[in-house]
Amino acid sequence: MALALLLPLGVGAGNIVPEPKRIEKRGEAFTILTTTKITHSEKLRPLADYLTKFLPLTTQSANEAEGGVIALGEEKNLAAEEYRLTIGKEGMRIVGGSYAGVHCGVETFLQLLPSEVYGGEIRLPIVVGGCLVEDSPRFSYRGFMLDVCRTWIEVEELKAFIENLAHHKINKLHLHLSDDEGWRIEIKSHPELTEVGGFRGVGSPVAARYGEWDKRYGGFYTQEQMRQVVEYAAVRGIEIIPEIDLPGHSHNLARVHPEVLCDYTPGLKASDGYDTRNVMCVAKESNYALLDDVLREVAEIFPSSHIHIGGDEVSTAQWMKCPDCKALMAKHGMTQGEQLQAHFMNRVAKIVEKYGKQPSVWNEAINSGDMSHKAQVYGWKDVAACRKSASEGYSTVVMPGAFFYFDMRQTPREHGHDWAGIFDARKTLSFDFKEQGFTKEEMAHVVGVQGAFWSEAYISHRHTEYNYLEYQVYPRICALSQLAWCGAGGEWSEFYSTLVQSHYSRMVAMGIDFRLFPPVVSHQDGVLSAKSDDKSHIYYKIVGSAEEHLYTEPIKTDKPARYGFYSRFGGARSPEAGVKAHFRVLQPKVKITSSIEASERFPFSNAESYGRISRTARVGREGDWILYTFEQAVSCRRMEVRTGNLQLPRFIFNAGYMELSYDGKNFSRVCDLKCGGGVIENPPKPIKAVRIICTESGNGADFVTIQAPIVYPKL
Repeated sequence: MALALLLPLGVGAGNIVPEPKRIEKRGEAFTILTTTKITHSEKLRPLADYLTKFLPLTTQSANEAEGGVIALGEEKNLAAEEYRLTIGKEGMRIVGGSYAGVHCGVETFLQLLPSEVYGGEIRLPIVVGGCLVEDSPRFSYRGFMLDVCRTWIEVEELKAFIENLAHHKINKLHLHLSDDEGWRIEIKSHPELTEVGGFRGVGSPVAARYGEWDKRYGGFYTQEQMRQVVEYAAVRGIEIIPEIDLPGHSHNLARVHPEVLCDYTPGLKASDGYDTRNVMCVAKESNYALLDDVLREVAEIFPSSHIHIGGDEVSTAQWMKCPDCKALMAKHGMTQGEQLQAHFMNRVAKIVEKYGKQPSVWNEAINSGDMSHKAQVYGWKDVAACRKSASEGYSTVVMPGAFFYFDMRQTPREHGHDWAGIFDARKTLSFDFKEQGFTKEEMAHVVGVQGAFWSEAYISHRHTEYNYLEYQVYPRICALSQLAWCGAGGEWSEFYSTLVQSHYSRMVAMGIDFRLFPPVVSHQDGVLSAKSDDKSHIYYKIVGSAEEHLYTEPIKTDKPARYGFYSRFGGARSPEAGVKAHFRVLQPKVKITSSIEASERFPFSNAESYGRISRTARVGREGDWILYTFEQAVSCRRMEVRTGNLQLPRFIFNAGYMELSYDGKNFSRVCDLKCGGGVIENPPKPIKAVRIICTESGNGADFVTIQAPIVYPKL
């Protein structure tokens, strides 16, 4: 059999993500045969077994080793995650200062092999060029936060996600296990938290949100399942840090145990009797007893030294209405709700410490200045919050949303949130501590960086032909990996070249449905052309047709706006691209009326002016309607009318249908609502009015959001 030859890398970073500190080219090469053994100490046995998933080799004890082996070992003179990879004629050796360091070396070694290795499809024998790699990370904390509450993620999907994080040397998985929409970890002393709170929608006291409104939706991890996931992650060098988000984001908990709320009667008229509160009462001793039970079991499940206890986005106004909370404030001389929050967080932190763990919190938890410095702070809001935490001496994880929240959309026309900004991997890579103003003293308290994916929009994108989670986070995680490992991202052009030349192929083999940058489209002298620089294939569709065409040559046309282009590479795909006119929308004058009174703060005129959103003064009830009447009948190819936020289906008519009228008087039903809205395709005549009808009362909130219609012109 002919040998596959992998040429040695030159001096420098080569094509490795993240970039190693040093690679030295050496002349000798090593041939990996089917008879090559992976040798290891007993401690490194799991890592040796992990490597056999990618290479069809057998393992043996280091004591049995002879020549021509792949040897895994530890060296005490190396830092914990420092490693040295040596490849020569007689074999190869990966040593690290600890298991974690050896794992990092293994991941670098895999990147020296053909990308097929990630699919377990590599063919032996193979020749690997000789080299020496010496490497260590800038930050000990290289994290990712995954929200499994808003969208339930099954064990196998979670494991697949963990494995791909490991390939990028991400070593912390911050797992968001409780929120308003779900409780995801079994607590045996309180089984109702998952048996009831693990689900929402039909048959649950927790209202449906974001999708799957017509079924009981959710799930949870048993303690045994989670222990298996923790072990699976540990083999791959990843520590799982659990989060129970407190005292806000506790709506789910309050629907299961209403007694955790403050003792006052809320106004429920606008929500049709549904209690939307989500903040635990600070003054109730029973709440701390409940949390003691919860945190004791969480501490037993997770070997991590940290438990994240939340502290973000707390509506202190609920405490200001509570006689018990106000009495507690008076007793301790407090004047602000933030002081109550610090009181709560410090009490919960002591519970965490009682069980041998360190508390972690979101940056709002330190705003009062009273939070214990034993807490590790996650700065999510902005760079200023990160610097404040570090300057006050807190161990700080840097993760401002404008750079590291990967649920943000990547261009204005793509799906996702936009409150923290619209950005792609280039902005993540561009984060520079010095440029952001971090001082030497502040950097001494920065333990690392972390990306995040909040999953509100994931559930409504489960139907897509690609994995929305992976599309949102890759290649932004690649940029995060580079920054976290090296301390600086470097030049985008160099990093992008590595992605295109090598790493895209690896991610395809890993099975990641990552995002490609869109092709560049131009129209000149009657010729429409598209190009990409990433080895992808370009496809196009013509407006009005679902048929897909492979783009092979420029297209002669005087109607370029009718063509939409996108590229694919394995499971990866790009957003749609086209000439500017392809994305043009109309803004016809419209009058919005409803059977529901408008909110004073968000009147219907907001949506009528195609500016801000509008809201109703209460939730929808069966039979309610919203009517859009156009000043002049509108000729179009497509019209979208929806309730709820554009980036995700919440504050909607949970169920209903759409009607249209060509004269403003006579209406005909055209479609059922999906995710709170409806679409009219290719209407045969100009549309004078559209009406959406609610067929299900309530939506788990106390208002309905109304958007301006989106109208696409005929082409």
